[in-house]
Amino acid sequence: MATKPALGNEQVTAAMRAMIEKAHELPDEPVAMAIVDAGGELVAYYTMENLRVFSRRHALRKAYTSAIIGRDSGEHAAGLAAQGRNIADMGDPRFTYGQGGLVIMQDGVILGGIGVGGYPSGQRDEDLSRVGLEAMGL
Repeated sequence: MATKPALGNEQVTAAMRAMIEKAHELPDEPVAMAIVDAGGELVAYYTMENLRVFSRRHALRKAYTSAIIGRDSGEHAAGLAAQGRNIADMGDPRFTYGQGGLVIMQDGVILGGIGVGGYPSGQRDEDLSRVGLEAMGL
């Protein structure tokens, strides 16, 4: 029976630990972090205290968008804008336009998505997501 690559518990744990450690360097700037599998199902989630509900949900939506679309969430949004379209045109209310979600890919296979929400800029959210990818060895 053929098997396809999937996220491993060690990868997910390493990513979350690295992101949590980095995020807690600035405890007055709370964020949420989410990792989903290739089907967009949640495998790990962490939120810091005093974070707005929108940012909590947005971390999940960024990870989901990246996994399902197979592109980083900010890159996908820019592509839609260049076509004169918006995220609502995609027809999935869980998709988001926000930068901060990265696709998790290995050997050309989508393993899932990782997303961060809460920083004042999407670039900082993306930077923290990248810390997680690097901890996964990807």
